Formats: sequence, structure tokens, C-alpha cells
Amino acid sequence: MDVKMPKLGESVHEGTIEQWLVKPGDTIEEYDALCEVITDKVTAEVPSTFNGTIKEIVVEAGETVDVGTVICTMEVEGETSEENNNSADEQTEPEVTKEEQPAKAETPVSNKPQVGPMNNGQYSPVVFKLASENNIDLNKVKGTGNLGRVTKKDILNAIENGVPTEDASSKQVDAPVQEVAENTVQPETTSLPGDSIPVNGVRRAIANKMLQSVHEIPHAWMMVEVDATDLVKTRQHHKSSFKQNEGYNLTFFAFFVKAVAEGLKKYPMLNSTWAGDEIKIHKDINISIAVASEDKLYVPVIKNADDKSIKGIAREINDLATRGRKHKLTSQDMQGGTFTVNNTGSFGSVSSMGIINHPQAAILQVESIVKRPVVVNDMIGIRDMVNLSLSIDHRILDGLMAGEFLKYVKERLQSMTIENTSIY
Repeated sequence: MDVKMPKLGESVHEGTIEQWLVKPGDTIEEYDALCEVITDKVTAEVPSTFNGTIKEIVVEAGETVDVGTVICTMEVEGETSEENNNSADEQTEPEVTKEEQPAKAETPVSNKPQVGPMNNGQYSPVVFKLASENNIDLNKVKGTGNLGRVTKKDILNAIENGVPTEDASSKQVDAPVQEVAENTVQPETTSLPGDSIPVNGVRRAIANKMLQSVHEIPHAWMMVEVDATDLVKTRQHHKSSFKQNEGYNLTFFAFFVKAVAEGLKKYPMLNSTWAGDEIKIHKDINISIAVASEDKLYVPVIKNADDKSIKGIAREINDLATRGRKHKLTSQDMQGGTFTVNNTGSFGSVSSMGIINHPQAAILQVESIVKRPVVVNDMIGIRDMVNLSLSIDHRILDGLMAGEFLKYVKERLQSMTIENTSIY
């Protein structure tokens, strides 16, 4: 059977094999991961849809091929060669969520105390489904796949043999989840001075996307400063009760996304795309946000952000950031973005110029909120100030439209007082 490069998004036409997770002669089961594929929109593992044996690797790691290109061949159990070839077109589109890799050995689930986490927290859809149907706590399943990933075999062993009971030793298994500052996942730095780092599929895809944006879009930049003193008080007023009632943080970023969504509704030209002979103004306001984890960069989308409350936006930011950190975002999560809001303030930045997320018309950088002496009514006072930095596609927008949009967002943020701001 020929296994082909899958289509990993509605506008994706090619993909790069980052690494193979199998080799010729390997016996695999349905849902076992074959390889990692990188596109300009998504990072995904390609799962097998059959049980069988790998015969030949056709496309080597590092090569970029079109969707539909044969990348490997396999012999499917119980089917003839003709049936194998006919079934190749039935390959389903995989999700971005990390699929399980074949275990190297039949390793039963251990009931002995473990030091540190029993797996890496990356679960495929089939693992989730089996665990849910059999009431298995995935945190207690020992992963025998690559980098501690839980495989289908691991979950089947857990169903048959059980998982560790809740005692003092097993409590050591659950690794604490690090709280994400303002819902931006911080990448880990493991390189050392003098190291030579190869440009892998993820970094190469990001580089190509940035080059495309810079080469095709004439960027212009504008910044305004916003007095966020009342906004800080409003968020502080609701912070504790919100966390207690909802179970997740009410971040400043949710307020900024809400103001931007309302601004895009008033100034729809910023919610558009350059399309050669025409400018396409999008009906839906879908805001992209950046989520980084290790060497991966995801740009998931808050769909119809203008229809959501601050609470609804905060919930989506929390969900997307959490799933991004665990590599569980799907290709659907990252499609349809019409404008990007980047939370550079989580890194302590106070001024930056973002590269537009092609083919969108603009990107807004939300910088750090810092206390500064400011002249108010001819007197100097200490205020909470934040800069908003806007990069625009100068083919679509000019300074007038960008300035009006920023002025509206600024005034909207400065009006978010305790008395007139509804979280729900």
C-alpha cells in the first residue's frame, strides 16, 4: 500500500518530513505514528490507518513534497496488493495532536513508585478515547513510546493490568503544571555557547513564512501609549473571584483581545486580506494568538471573538495555550485567522515591531504594563501605562485608518472601569 503525504489544512499544498518514526521492516498497528510532518500552518504526526509492515521509505527526512505524494509503502495485514493500493486514498487527515509512536518493547504498566512524571503528557485521539471509555487516569499510565509518549499498547496494558492506586508514592508521579504568564507558553533554551544548531523543519517553516511576509507585504508601523490604570484596577477587582468560580485566570490579555475585536468590527479594513486585484474584507473576526512550546510555534485562532464576552475570550485563551503547551492543538484550531494579537508584554517588552501573519492585513503587539510618571491634568502622577504597537500592510491600510483604529482601541481600554465593565 502506498502511504501519501496528507493534506494538513485547507490551503496547505506541501509538507516537509521532519523525521521518520519507523523504518523498513517495522511492524505497526493502526494509529501508530509514521513520521512528523511540518507545513507553514501546522506540525503533525502522520498516523497509520492500518495494521501492517513498513516496506520502503520513499521520501527522506528533510525533503519537501506535494500533498498526495507517496512517502512510504507498507504491506497491510490480510489484504492483497491491489486492495492495499486502493485503500491508500482512504488515509484520513491527522490532527496536530501528537499521535503515539510504536513502543520498542512490550512494557507493562508498573505499580512501583515513580520519580517524576510517568509520561510526557502527549496523548493521541485513540489513547484519549480508550482512556475515557475505560476510566483510565492518563497521568498514571507509564509511557513507553518516544520521549515517554503513551502508546496504544500502553493504554491497552493499563486497561488489562490496571494503574497505580492513589497513595503517597503515586502522588509523586503528577508533575506540577507551570502557570503560564498571561497565557504565553515560554520556550525552553537548551543550546550552549559554541553549539551548532541544525535548522529543523519547524524553524525552517517559520523562517519561510516570515520571509514570505516581509518580501510580499510592505510593512508600516505605528504605536500609541494607553493609560491602563483603571483596567488594572478592574482586573484586580475580579481576579480572585473569577479564578475561584471559573477555575482559570482572568488575564489582561483577554481585555486587550476584547477591545481589539470591537475595534475590528468598527474598522473592518483591518480585518481584511490583499488578494491581488481585490481586497477581501472578512465577515468573521477571528483573532490569531501566538503560543510557543519548546521549539514549536503555534498560532491558534479565537473564532468570532467579537461575539464573545471577556470571560469567553479568557476561557479560549486558557484552553488554546494549555493545549499548545501539550502539543494537542489541531489543524482546525489554527485555521481562519483574520488578525493577530501578540502578547509580547509577557516577555517584558515595552516596544516591538511585529511581522504580519501573512496573508492578514495587520498584527498588534501588546506590550508590558509598567508604572510610569505621567502628566495628568497638569500634575505628575504614577500611572499604569502600556504601549500598543501596530504593524500594517501598507497596500491595504494607511496611517489614517491605522491611527483611527488604535485611537478606538486605546479609548475602549481606558474606559474599562470597575463600574462599566462586564466580565460576563
